[in-house]
Amino acid sequence: MSNMPHTGRGVVALTRFWRGTATPGWADAIALLLLGGLAVLVIRGAGGMADPLSQLRVAPVTLNPANLPGYALRTTLRMFAALGASLLFTFVVATLAAKSRRAEMVIVPALDILQSVPVLGFLTFTVTFFMGLFPGREFGVELAAIFAIFTSQAWNMAFSFYQSLRSVPADLEEVSRGFALSPWRRFIRLELPFATPALVWNAMMSMSGGWFFVVASEAISVGNTRIMLPGIGSWLALAIDAQDFRAVAWAVGAMALVILIYDQLVFRPVVAWADRFRFEQTASQAGPQSWAYDLFRRTRLLPVLFSPLIGLGRLLMVIDRRPGRRPAARRGGTPNWVGQTLWLAGLALSMTGAGWLVIGYVARHLAWGDVAIAFGFGLVTMLRVLVLIALASLVWVPIGVWIGLRPRWAERLQPVAQFLAAFPANVLFPFAVILIVQWHLNVDIWLSPLMVLGTQWYILFNVIAGASAIPNDLREAAGMFGVRGWQWWRQLAIPGIFPYYVTGALTASGGSWNASIVAEAVSWGSRHLEATGLGAYIATATAGGDYPRVTLGIAVMSVFVIGFNRLLWRPLYRYADRRLRLG
Repeated sequence: MSNMPHTGRGVVALTRFWRGTATPGWADAIALLLLGGLAVLVIRGAGGMADPLSQLRVAPVTLNPANLPGYALRTTLRMFAALGASLLFTFVVATLAAKSRRAEMVIVPALDILQSVPVLGFLTFTVTFFMGLFPGREFGVELAAIFAIFTSQAWNMAFSFYQSLRSVPADLEEVSRGFALSPWRRFIRLELPFATPALVWNAMMSMSGGWFFVVASEAISVGNTRIMLPGIGSWLALAIDAQDFRAVAWAVGAMALVILIYDQLVFRPVVAWADRFRFEQTASQAGPQSWAYDLFRRTRLLPVLFSPLIGLGRLLMVIDRRPGRRPAARRGGTPNWVGQTLWLAGLALSMTGAGWLVIGYVARHLAWGDVAIAFGFGLVTMLRVLVLIALASLVWVPIGVWIGLRPRWAERLQPVAQFLAAFPANVLFPFAVILIVQWHLNVDIWLSPLMVLGTQWYILFNVIAGASAIPNDLREAAGMFGVRGWQWWRQLAIPGIFPYYVTGALTASGGSWNASIVAEAVSWGSRHLEATGLGAYIATATAGGDYPRVTLGIAVMSVFVIGFNRLLWRPLYRYADRRLRLG
């Protein structure tokens, strides 16, 4: 593992500051100016979130370009609030799943189900809940929108962190056992640093995934109720309804500018910082660069400002001095068959009870013929998902490996990939509708490419993360022995990226099912096109407030996704863990 962060830097800087030997420089002035401006924007953007709900009717969303900067600010704050919640969720839930067999049996299937539930499905049942928490206030609707964005971000990050914790190299695990590290120290010193590079790339992908569903998250439509929060998503919804190409272009331009700004100020510095955690035993090649990261490293006051957090971390390390138990090999130990059986029995009873409630609710309102229709739609959508994942893999795996092995190119293409991944499918609706109507194309075939926008980027970002994590010493050894062509792919590239690819493909399948909600039923003004599939079925039921069919569609989608994951992706995970580990 390359050089670890210097936790004592803040303490040294604080001591020098109080002694008067640390004088602020130009870097401090620029950094404080940036942080001050960021704080002002956050306060200003969050100020309107607690307004009365009636204020949305008094000052509704309009297509005035003067309002677009404020809308972009509100959308960005919602995105980062959801990203923070996703990080917290990931650290707690994914770590628990990786550490506990019993928790894994609950958490991993639950993540499979949750990633299959579309954003519209969450909004259908959560808007009323959040509005009830804050009656008459806009804050309740804001929480519903943030939660909807959270559901498009969290599962990808959780699966990535879970996979990373499961694939810590065996020699590093042996060292941690030799030092008898406590669980907390093991997590901080080994597991979190090892998982950080992949988590950073997946956080970027999750941020872009939130943009993909921003229209559904901000222009909330359930039945006859429609609430539009100030934001780029609501702007796009209005522009599409009004068939205003100019307004759509304004929104895309604003989105591109916002992505460029937070890429420069947030993600690129984080990528440069996370490069120190790459697992390698020889000198690294030229790593990713960031002017903001270099600027912050030159400051003398920022370590002082953040010294309380550094001190808290050091205090936790001092408190947790108990030696860890010397565990058996990877997740080993003889299982307690009695406890295991009781746990499985309780889990089976809980799932049976939940399934019985869903079946009972649907049976009271629908017939068995409706269930057969929903399953038929699910088969059609599953065929689309399989074809799109195969095509995306053929295209983006070689490109992702090429980018991941070249940090300079990764640095240049990073904001471009983020923008393309964030590009909302709604923006392409007018072109899709016009082309299909003009050329009398088959709706079932030519609406399918819109689902690629929710599929390919998970694969690309994870493959880039996997390729960049291949140890440099192995790459040098392959070059010294003249390993080329298919042998290079078979012995180095595929084993290096395979666990990451499985994570990307698994979340890509969930992203495709979610994308089917917006890709199989598209509108441009008064024109509405629907492809045959489960996504269009759920979208139509949601728009009509038909809750029994919404419930049925979500349940059928969950069955398909869980079955797909259990039969394909989980066995590939186990194969990667058992046979294709470089460490």
